[in-house]
Amino acid sequence: MQHNTEEKGNKGFIGQIPNIFTLFNLFFGCLAIVYAIQTGFSLSSDANGENLLVIPEKICMASIFIAIAAVVDFFDGFVARLLGASSDMGKQLDSLADVVSFGVAPGIIVYQFLRLSFAQQPNGLDINTLWLMPAFIVPCAGAYRLARFNIDTEQSYGFKGVPIPAAGLFIASFPLIYWYSNTRQINSVLTNHWFWYGIIFITSYLMVSKLSMLALKFKNLTIKNFLPFIIIGIIAIISAVFTRWIAVPITFASYTIVSLVFKQNKA
Repeated sequence: MQHNTEEKGNKGFIGQIPNIFTLFNLFFGCLAIVYAIQTGFSLSSDANGENLLVIPEKICMASIFIAIAAVVDFFDGFVARLLGASSDMGKQLDSLADVVSFGVAPGIIVYQFLRLSFAQQPNGLDINTLWLMPAFIVPCAGAYRLARFNIDTEQSYGFKGVPIPAAGLFIASFPLIYWYSNTRQINSVLTNHWFWYGIIFITSYLMVSKLSMLALKFKNLTIKNFLPFIIIGIIAIISAVFTRWIAVPITFASYTIVSLVFKQNKA
């Protein structure tokens, strides 16, 4: 009898291991929010000696923590399947963590870039806050997508709409591009509010849409099933070599396009 009690206790602890990973996801998402919120503006000079308002480099830490959260998010599902410890509670907890790490944190990054975009204009610091509110459409769309996913029983081998971690990583790449691209044209685009409104619309639409998106879940492990991911991987590697951090948006775009072309893994 004592042996059975210990076995149940161990099983209970093992069942919590994936949830611990999920809570680390949430923890790193909270750190990303801290770095994104604390980011103000600082003065810098361009090649002509003109003063420019810029977002301090520490906002890149928000991107790094979102990336770490994504790695942990991948492993919580992997560990749950490995240990046979999947549960309804784990599913709900995962969604709560994801909406923070890949919805709220990226939404604040968009908010900060919108502030910077308007600050470049005359009297831009006095802009009405309503112009900045669209940034939070991103976490709202992400939350809607997660809620729909949790009650949908038809997404075993694919996704309906872009998964929120992919959308969050896409947005999280922009601070890194902004600071390390060293290209005036790119930074000019990233300080244009219309660009950010476009990012908000596209990202939010892709999440709430019912477009069939690829997932690393297969009925059969065949070359045919792996081919789309091989293509995406090749694009990611080549773009990383030649474009550095711009490879993240390129890979995000290739994932979306390849998913629409290869529809054998239907959601």
